[in-house]
This record gives sequence, structure tokens and C-alpha cells, in this order.
Amino acid sequence: MDKTSFENHARAWEWIENREYASEPELVRQARELMSVGNDGTVCSAEGAMLGMFKTMAHASSVIVIGTGSLVQTAQIVCSLGNDDKLTAVDSTPTGYEQIRQLFRSASTMTRATLRAVNADAAQFLSRLNGDDYDLIVVCGDAANYRAAYEQAPRLLRNDGVIIFTDILAMESPDSKGGLTNPADRSDKAVAMRELIDAVAEDERFSSALSQTGWGLLVATRH
Repeated sequence: MDKTSFENHARAWEWIENREYASEPELVRQARELMSVGNDGTVCSAEGAMLGMFKTMAHASSVIVIGTGSLVQTAQIVCSLGNDDKLTAVDSTPTGYEQIRQLFRSASTMTRATLRAVNADAAQFLSRLNGDDYDLIVVCGDAANYRAAYEQAPRLLRNDGVIIFTDILAMESPDSKGGLTNPADRSDKAVAMRELIDAVAEDERFSSALSQTGWGLLVATRH
């Protein structure tokens, strides 16, 4: 693409982002405020809206959100839950766990869905869950979360269940040096995401696609 095409893409991204931000539910705004207290990074509004839409499209009644600092993503999905749905949010840090609990207290006034906050290492927690019991898994945060979720997803997801890996370009990490757009970036997450993209693409148990939404999404459906 030439310079004009790049500029048009940037303007289009900004227009969509502003539009989605303006229509965010109050619970998502509360999540952003909670994250700002700890100086955490912001989450793309278009990404959050897309996650909620995927939940609806997949008719997901049982959802897991995994990842340090995944509060905004969790809030967006909560807003798409039906009263009989279940959402488990997993964060390995005490701060993230307390933020999720606070968010769920606010959410309890707007939904009768079952909301569970878990303070645990993703690999250990996922290995203890019943198999074939989940429709949607969303993965955020540290690189270790991605490997753990990918390894457990074929067991945990029902047929046609979906797993979504956010920040697949590894650009949100504190040690990011441009993520996957910079071949010289050898940070832990950049290395892990390169390996993950190849692994999922070659895995016959999944159909997958990449999206440029946010800092990149890898979406995979279990056969």
C-alpha cells in the first residue's frame, strides 16, 4: 500500500474506535476506570465490542476469560450474557482478581448470570476443569496464559466452541519492541505468539483466522 492507503486505514481505524468507544456500556466504562487506577494499559473499544459479538454469534452460554489485566474484555462479555449464562474470569494477580470481584459486584445489579472470579495460575486452573463444558475462551495478558489455554482448549471446548487470543501481535507487553511487526522483537510474548500462530494454523482440530482488530486477534473454532 502507498502512503495514502495507510493514512486512509488509520483514519478508518480511528473512526471505528471513536464510534465504539462512544457506545460502550456503563459497566465497561467502570472497568476502564478501575484499570486506570493501576495505570494499566487501555483496551481497544472495537476489540471489546467484537468479543461481545463473538459471544453472541457462538451462542455461548459458558465462557472463560483468562489473563492479567483482562478487566475491560471481561466487562464487555458480561454485557452480552443472558441470565442463564456462566462466566469465569481468571487472573493470577491479587490486584487483577480484586478488580474483577469489584466489577462483578457492580454487574450483579444488571444480570442474573453466574459470575465467578478466580485468582489462580491459568495452567493449573484449566487442568482441573471438566472437559467438553465451555463454548468460548478468551485469552489475554501474559504469554504463559496463551500456551496453557491452547493446550487445554481441545479438551474444554464443546464442538464448534471458540477460543480467541487477544494481542496476538504482542504489542501490549511492557517489554514489546514492536511485537510481530518487528522481526527483531525477541521478547517472551513475541516469541510465544509467533509459535502459537503457527501451531494453531497447523492444528487439524481447529479452523482459524487472524484479524487486525485491536492489537490483533487469533480466532479458532474447535471441530
